[in-house]
Amino acid sequence: MFGLLLLVFGGVCLSSGEYELLDYASHPCIRECVEGAPPMTCTYNFTVEDYYVLTKACYDCPYNITDCYRPHCVATDGVGRGIITANRMLPGPAIQVCHNDMIVVNVHNKLHGSQATTIHWHGVFQKGYQHHDGVSMITQCPITPHSKFQYRFKAGNRGTLYWHGHAGLHRSDGLFGALIIREPRSRDPASHLYDHDLPEHTMIVHDWLVELTINRFAGHHHAGYDNKPASMLINGRGAYRAFPSTDTNKTIYTPYSVFKVRRDQKYRFRVISNGILNCPIQVSVDQHDMTMVATDGVPHEPVVVSSFNIFAGERFDFILDADKDVGNYWIRTRGMADCSVKSAKQVAILRYENATETEPSEPTDYESGRRQGKLLNPWNKKGTPDLTPVSWLNTTAADPLHMKQMPDKKFYVAMDFNKLDNYVFNHEDLYPLAAVNKKNKLYLPQLNHITNIAPPSPLLSQFGDVPKDMFCGPHNTKNCSHEYCECIHLIKVDLNDTVEMVLIDEGVTFNANHPMHLHGHHFRVVAMDRVNQSTSLEEVKRMDEAGLIERNLETPIAKDTVTVADGGYTIIRFHADNPGFWLLHCHIDFHVSIGMGLIVQVGELSQMPRPPKHFPRCGNWEYTGKEEVDSMERPKCPVSGVGHNHGDLLLLVSAAITAALLGVLFIRSL
Repeated sequence: MFGLLLLVFGGVCLSSGEYELLDYASHPCIRECVEGAPPMTCTYNFTVEDYYVLTKACYDCPYNITDCYRPHCVATDGVGRGIITANRMLPGPAIQVCHNDMIVVNVHNKLHGSQATTIHWHGVFQKGYQHHDGVSMITQCPITPHSKFQYRFKAGNRGTLYWHGHAGLHRSDGLFGALIIREPRSRDPASHLYDHDLPEHTMIVHDWLVELTINRFAGHHHAGYDNKPASMLINGRGAYRAFPSTDTNKTIYTPYSVFKVRRDQKYRFRVISNGILNCPIQVSVDQHDMTMVATDGVPHEPVVVSSFNIFAGERFDFILDADKDVGNYWIRTRGMADCSVKSAKQVAILRYENATETEPSEPTDYESGRRQGKLLNPWNKKGTPDLTPVSWLNTTAADPLHMKQMPDKKFYVAMDFNKLDNYVFNHEDLYPLAAVNKKNKLYLPQLNHITNIAPPSPLLSQFGDVPKDMFCGPHNTKNCSHEYCECIHLIKVDLNDTVEMVLIDEGVTFNANHPMHLHGHHFRVVAMDRVNQSTSLEEVKRMDEAGLIERNLETPIAKDTVTVADGGYTIIRFHADNPGFWLLHCHIDFHVSIGMGLIVQVGELSQMPRPPKHFPRCGNWEYTGKEEVDSMERPKCPVSGVGHNHGDLLLLVSAAITAALLGVLFIRSL
């Protein structure tokens, strides 16, 4: 008791305890969504920290396979490397809620050193909750080490979404997880096609590096090392590293993910790509076709395919009819583009009820994942009867009001890898692009020949603190095609404008792709095509002005992430009904990290939402002298994860305890 008093009155705050590292697999918000039922408030605590693959929590994994499923054991593909996790899970905790629930996530940054972080809720429009979009230096200050930040927003749009780190390269190292917003089946146009929509049938796929991402990032950009992934993961699991067993003389691997079904039942699968690098992923299920019903949370008319490609940041929902013989079947992911260099691939198991708990006998090599038949979302190819671009999908949620013939604002946005000296990677005086060998030539992925840079303060809450000479826009006067240009790349539209963007991948330097993601809105994909192996902004403009580009303005699919074919174009339209500052960027982590993006300002500053009370501030600072009056406030306890300050309460309780003890001492002295 006296120790407690000494702690309090000695100026040391008492701790209210750290967050529990929960997986939330039995969260009360995971429920059947019922028409007319009241929404719930769904609270989660995320502790973000540096972690490692196959820690002491894994005991004897993979030699004892059950050890691989212990709490806090992250096995991935067996390669020991540093990772970043939420609650020591990879993927992090899944958030599964109903439409219009209130989501509250308390993020505690326990990363070592000085790493700050944020969490972006990918696909959530954040209408009315713009400050919770989770984009460092655009909608908020990053969450500094040892501090906590509360995200609070309404689950206002349905579908398969996900969350991920949006500061540095944290998403690439493991800071991500599923976010599923369901609705009553009576509102789901695909509900008659399936029997089950289960949380365990959410699937996150992505390429995976066998070392900490910053090592590969720095090595590639500064020293010419490759940026090619060698491995992939499905729900954080897979086989890559071989573990020899001296007892059995066999090779052991870390376990695959397993998805269980019952014969003659139909299941909705929700697939999310947390793709890291230039790695489109082909997804297929051995001996099963897939009925595609939604993309990026938006339903469309069903399309039956043998496989589909998924690009970084995209999501696809499909129905699987478990009508085959009881057994085990491979679910295959096969990487293309940069992933094909090292044949990056991965498999999971589709296991029918009553099947033996064994692996399928079919081979799992890279070529075995090459599926024939109809494919949705081809990579860098024109549409054909067997290759269906997403622009050919017909939405079941039309929006004719804003698909008028002529948009209010129209922008041409060209992208490519440009050959420019810059002071970061190719210093024009010390080691210019022309002087270094081919291995060390770094070409810059840019939009309209501009490299976007982060503001020193968040635009949404501290726009006035950002120097105006840092901004540029569509009418930039510099000769950026011949000299390096970097700025806060901003385009402005009026609130409620219908905005069209013609996204063009000129494709001169590499045969790559750029999946473009827009925050705060979904857009209609009204046209897309590959013109040739390469093209130019001028060529596409001429085609457009001559009426050679046909647009679907009647039933275009709505998405928030879409690829742009190399040597081609994708035309998107959106209704700018959400005031704020919204990032449009390539979702390949290395590309956005070095400036492949721009910011869409929707509305005037006077139409922007006000920041929440006591919203964190940050920015540039320089010494201008001391304050005239120094603050002499008593110490206060830290703010807890739920946003309340317990310092005053603790002092009151301590004072009461002190008074009681003094009373006891006084009575004893009588």
